[in-house]
Amino acid sequence: MFDIAPRRLILTLYGLYARDEHNWLSVSAVVRLMSDLGVDSAGVRSSISRLKRRGVLESMKVDASAGYSLSASALEVLREGDVRIFGTKRATESDGLIIVVFSVPESERDRRHKLRTLLSGSGFGTVSPGVWVAPSVVFQETINMLTTRGLSPYVDVFRASYEHFSVLEERVREWWDLEAMNTEYSTFIDNFGGVKAEWRKSSKSAQRAFEVYVPLLTEWRRLPYLDPGLPASVLPKDWSGTKATELFADLDALLRQPARSHALEVIHT
Repeated sequence: MFDIAPRRLILTLYGLYARDEHNWLSVSAVVRLMSDLGVDSAGVRSSISRLKRRGVLESMKVDASAGYSLSASALEVLREGDVRIFGTKRATESDGLIIVVFSVPESERDRRHKLRTLLSGSGFGTVSPGVWVAPSVVFQETINMLTTRGLSPYVDVFRASYEHFSVLEERVREWWDLEAMNTEYSTFIDNFGGVKAEWRKSSKSAQRAFEVYVPLLTEWRRLPYLDPGLPASVLPKDWSGTKATELFADLDALLRQPARSHALEVIHT
């Protein structure tokens, strides 16, 4: 089994399966599914309690069965995540950049912190404290994100191309921590690179697909938020992101449906 915090696995479960089940999963179904992932019931209940305290899950009974649904804000985050995880493509230099400039009054410093957290968590690079940059492939996603969180009054957004006075590749190394990104991609490849060969040799059971797919997606969904699709032309020659992206796409195509079959069988039992 993979060493991943149970609360992260639970959030993946809800993102994958609860939204098509009227945004609800019973406690018993979550406990059984998590047991397939090597997490005992005590760990599940403790993690659900944390997610409830953070406003991610809300308790809800359906036909006298105890369970939880995703909060409205969590649903919005997951919808945004679908775009980033499955939809963002690697940019080219000709696509240009999106530049976000913000100015927040000192009396509203909490919003300044929220903006910085949001932009850094969405893979923006830092040009200076109030100037953030990303490939323009995330333009609409960024507009939606700032609008839904009520932050648009503090922000100006530009589309741009880098012209002077340095080489874009050099600036990218200053604005993003490419070494840290590359390490994350390499770790993902190390953890999941052997899955396809193992699957070919296995009985190809739906349960085994589930046991691998949920951790796979849980680990992968962090990575597109570190790398917002930077152009390959400005990345190091030993960049692991391309191989990691291809690996995820292959395993997603291979395991998603059998994993879903197992999950739905448990949920509907």
